[in-house]
Amino acid sequence: MFKLLKRDNGFTHVCGHRGHSIASPENSLAALEATVRHGGTTAEIDVMLTKDDQIVLMHDLTVDRTTDGSGLVSAHTLAELQTLETGAWFAPEFAGTRVPSLEQTLTWARGKLGLVVEIKEMWRVERLVECLADLLERTNAYDHAIFISFDHRVLRDLKQALPRIRTEAITHERFADPVATLRAAQVDSCSIELGMFHPDDAQALHAADIAIRLHLPRPATLERFAQLGIDWESRVGAWLEAGLVDSLSGDDVAFLAALVSDH
Repeated sequence: MFKLLKRDNGFTHVCGHRGHSIASPENSLAALEATVRHGGTTAEIDVMLTKDDQIVLMHDLTVDRTTDGSGLVSAHTLAELQTLETGAWFAPEFAGTRVPSLEQTLTWARGKLGLVVEIKEMWRVERLVECLADLLERTNAYDHAIFISFDHRVLRDLKQALPRIRTEAITHERFADPVATLRAAQVDSCSIELGMFHPDDAQALHAADIAIRLHLPRPATLERFAQLGIDWESRVGAWLEAGLVDSLSGDDVAFLAALVSDH
């Protein structure tokens, strides 16, 4: 079981966003393998439902951006998706990469990497929950993953349907009462963007046993801000040292791991 709170782990998780996606094709096993190599302990991945009710790793509603195919993910079967090329668009050395199913990914990740699974499915969410329940029972992966979404009502309904599941609310805003808002969604954790992180909110969330994943932009973006006089890295370092961050996520796992190690 991977634990969510730093006070339970004794360390801050390093989370690859879609894997080590700065140097690997996103949502691929190659990106997850790179996450482990560069010091990651968890990885955020995105999932969609196929035409034949299989859960696969894919961020977009369509396959156009990250494969050599076209059309909706939901218009393809798993077998059809796994014929598509999903690595060559990123770099020639990744040619031959295929779309993994969530079941394949859970099997691969066991004992190596905790999974932070974002539900991107929009149209057949109820069916995805049914498929997810079956998958989790077959793989006994409840303790190996946490399921996340921007849709907090989906998370609430997911927890009610599957009481053993752990959930995380993604937020892009600062709530007037973050504890009350997140308790209403019955979540175990929340994801906070860098500009919306406030230490007093973090303390209140930890007092309510709600974990915090802080998402950082890529190092080049942080460096650009530093050149303009905004030193985000020092602020994040102080928050890490204060124990306010349970998981630090971003595209560059090596950068995150070094930042966590230094604090």
